[in-house]
Amino acid sequence: MTTWEGKSRGKVIGYKIFEWSLKYLGLDFGYFLLLFVSAYFVFASKKAFRSIFYYFHNRLHFNRLKSLTSIFRNYYLFGQVIIDKTVILGGFKNKIKLNLEGKEFLLQMKNGGILISGHIGNWEVGGQVLDFMEKKINVLVFDAERQAIKNYMSEVLSDRLVSFISIGDDYSHLMEMKKVLANKEIIAMHGDRFVSGNKTIMIDFLGEPAPFPLGPWLLASYFKVPVSYVFAIKESRKSYRFFATPIKMVPYTRNPSHREEILINSMKEYVYELEKIVKNYPLQWYNYYDFWMKKENN
Repeated sequence: MTTWEGKSRGKVIGYKIFEWSLKYLGLDFGYFLLLFVSAYFVFASKKAFRSIFYYFHNRLHFNRLKSLTSIFRNYYLFGQVIIDKTVILGGFKNKIKLNLEGKEFLLQMKNGGILISGHIGNWEVGGQVLDFMEKKINVLVFDAERQAIKNYMSEVLSDRLVSFISIGDDYSHLMEMKKVLANKEIIAMHGDRFVSGNKTIMIDFLGEPAPFPLGPWLLASYFKVPVSYVFAIKESRKSYRFFATPIKMVPYTRNPSHREEILINSMKEYVYELEKIVKNYPLQWYNYYDFWMKKENN
């Protein structure tokens, strides 16, 4: 079966091409160029195609024709996500409008905290509205993700309060996370993706159990910091809606059975929020692997 291998789709040359077109040809041309790129990706990866088709057809119950057209539209929107990310993070003149909801909740993270998002919409763009927090945002990424893209985006973000924490096999990232939380900074991470070997819990998502990583909630519990579930959804060609849920604490206990119950209940709250967003914006969920671990997707 197909599982996520810790690598994001795309190459750094793609980011640079879009950056060049934005500088000299404008945002509308970049979107036009995406039509051809999206068509290519529909046929470029059979495994990704089967996985996203399963999502539309079997979980959202779109008919076959609507599922097929939705795949193209999904790729097209994903391309827009990359372009919009470059527009805002790179400081181009063509700005994207960002509408923030839940600012009052995030302001309560005076002593730091964890923001848990998902692979829906455009977290990187939405994260730029967090300047008002005046805190450094540390984005958790997997070592297996393409290093060239991480390096490139680090250069783009060099003048902003954003940095990356790489998850490695030696668990050194835990010490780094402890350090940034001690400095009352923010950690941002996704709750809907994991790599092989991570501890997961099966939780019902869109009518069928799927594995979700335990890590984000275990960290929040261990470090005793609040969490908020945050999402940035593209609502129109040049605008996003960024919103945050009320902050919550994940109580810590040494009792194993009680601890697991607390963690699972917290994870279910997140999955509930994620499912609401996915149902309202089905074309903006970008997980191109066998999310439900269905062998028939092979």
